[in-house]
Amino acid sequence: MTAFDESRFAHLHVHTEYSLYSGVARIKELVTRVKELEMKHLAITDYGALYGVIPFYKECKKQGIKPIIGCELYVAPTSRYYRCTVDGETYYNLILLAENQMGYKNLVKLVSLANIEGMYYKPRVDKELLQKYHEGLICLSSGADGEVYRAISRNNKPRAKRVVQEYIDIFGKENFFIEVQNHGLSQERIVNKSLVELAENFGLGLVAANDCRYLRQKDSELYAVLHCIEHGMDLDEYKNGRYDNGEYYLKSPQEIAILFSEYPEAVANTVKIAERCQVDFTFGQMQMPAFSLPKAYKTDDEYLCALCEKALPEYYSVITEEIQKQLCYELDMIKRSDLARYILIAQDIIELCREHDISVRSRCSYLEGSIIAYVLGLSKVEPSKCNLEADTVLNLDHISLPEFKLGYNQQIDNQDFVIDYLKECYGYDSVAQIVTFGTLLAKAALREVGRVLGIDYEHIDAIARTIPNELRMTLDEALNTSAEFRQHYESSEVIKRWVDLAHEIKGLPRHTSPHASMVVIAHGPLMDYLPVSESENSLVADFPVKYLEEMGMFMVSLTLSRRLS
Repeated sequence: MTAFDESRFAHLHVHTEYSLYSGVARIKELVTRVKELEMKHLAITDYGALYGVIPFYKECKKQGIKPIIGCELYVAPTSRYYRCTVDGETYYNLILLAENQMGYKNLVKLVSLANIEGMYYKPRVDKELLQKYHEGLICLSSGADGEVYRAISRNNKPRAKRVVQEYIDIFGKENFFIEVQNHGLSQERIVNKSLVELAENFGLGLVAANDCRYLRQKDSELYAVLHCIEHGMDLDEYKNGRYDNGEYYLKSPQEIAILFSEYPEAVANTVKIAERCQVDFTFGQMQMPAFSLPKAYKTDDEYLCALCEKALPEYYSVITEEIQKQLCYELDMIKRSDLARYILIAQDIIELCREHDISVRSRCSYLEGSIIAYVLGLSKVEPSKCNLEADTVLNLDHISLPEFKLGYNQQIDNQDFVIDYLKECYGYDSVAQIVTFGTLLAKAALREVGRVLGIDYEHIDAIARTIPNELRMTLDEALNTSAEFRQHYESSEVIKRWVDLAHEIKGLPRHTSPHASMVVIAHGPLMDYLPVSESENSLVADFPVKYLEEMGMFMVSLTLSRRLS
């Protein structure tokens, strides 16, 4: 790198696997490649979502790369509420990078509101929202789908100037950059000249970008296959449409220096922007929701103690000194660990189910065998039958989320009933289901890729049937366990290429849906913590369970069970 000081560069326009169908760069491999190329910074700018932010941040930190948190937003041509095409456009693209914690919070709000209020083909913000939540954000004009680029490519320079001025008014000159790209396209070279002229006339910085959608040049075929799966095309249609020329990969600083030799300041600005950005996440700190106490009680611990004392005679006809002593010990340990609210929320759900004749079983594993859990209905295990020592009853080193199994009811969805109650208690904007990602499994991946490659259906079906019908069977396992499948694989280069592409596609996020049982509850609006979307009149947290747990968010599991009907 020292021999290429003029080419010091940071990729600020990057799509990972979480740009669903529009990126095939897996985060771990992406960060590893950046380190191999001796770059020090890397941005994530997935389309319209922040799904991959936490794994990206953690992987960058692990490998010593500075993470830049961003997103490629969709901007409505007019109002986000106006659901129609304007001058042939339903949206434009815009890159936003979080400069600081406030910028990240505003980015979360923009992405969330785009999904909740601006959905029309894509989740869209508008300039009203950008004006409201611009603080702490650095804006790049984006590439061929950006509003400035589009105006210039249509020979409408007056409109391009108006758009540039609008973004200057929103973000300020120091925070708005004109993005130039060079993927070897003739139109880019023409438009870049006008973009440079605009930047000079308005006193704006230029920034060089390669719209990264895959890791290496050879991965362009994998990207093409994914694009074809989404749009129901085959590979010949894709190639004839000239959707990609193989240049949208993670280029080295040396390659970038050559491509942008006319604009060295645009290359240098990438690092200057990256060095301005500093966003960090805190993990392992519990974020407990508020719990409404009866007026007679001032603290969670005081109310928990009262509930236990009241319930004790219902479960023990004779309250011995040993029982009372054990309960006091448990309450003291809960108070020291600041877990009273955790238990009160769980007990409140149990009480709701009892009041409405909903069969329910709960499990709070760290309380199993305790008097508290027994008398509050959180466990059916009678403590005296466990024969545990007093100081081993509570497992407070391993706090797990409360789990509830609810009886199935044909007339009413008991899960929805409990979730609606939680929304009523904590607020609609504080309760959400949790995102999960659907992926292609082995057989489905093989069938989809076969169709894209133009292989006839009978041949696809015959080979797919040689994959063993076992849950979570991978193509690697199939090659090792099915002699017939391996024989097909080794019989021709066409089949080998087909299976290898299916192997690469397998496991990439394909679509999102709400988790079947998990619900997160926040202290205040969830948008203050993480991005959310909306599905069927319920918010959906856009970080998976694993990362919400690491962030310390409070979650409960609500599962319907026919056995409890």
